[in-house]
Amino acid sequence: MSRDPNHRIEIRPATQRVTVSLDGTVLSDSKQARALYETGLPVRWYLPREDVRMDLLTPTDTSTVCPYKGEARYWSARVGDREVTDVVWSYERDRGLVPEAEDVEGYLSFYDSKVDVVVSDAS
Repeated sequence: MSRDPNHRIEIRPATQRVTVSLDGTVLSDSKQARALYETGLPVRWYLPREDVRMDLLTPTDTSTVCPYKGEARYWSARVGDREVTDVVWSYERDRGLVPEAEDVEGYLSFYDSKVDVVVSDAS
């Protein structure tokens, strides 16, 4: 897989609080998020697993490959009778994590088009 030399990712610790919910149920509430900035894409918020309701997530067989981060694995979220497939992903070292993305290893990121993501002051 080729990489564009002008394409960049930058990862920074977030100073904001990031809350993710589905149908009013909080899936994650974190003051320890990391912001991933990538050329041509909106900022993605990566949240530590300890701040994510993993009991509401189920692993799927889906995976994708990004030349700038590595292979992502996915989970679905279930709240009540509603399940949203492949709503969250993570990059892991054992799945070809690219060195530039090491600061989000094991962190989870949610599709903001499938859940509600609120970014606010960390206070």
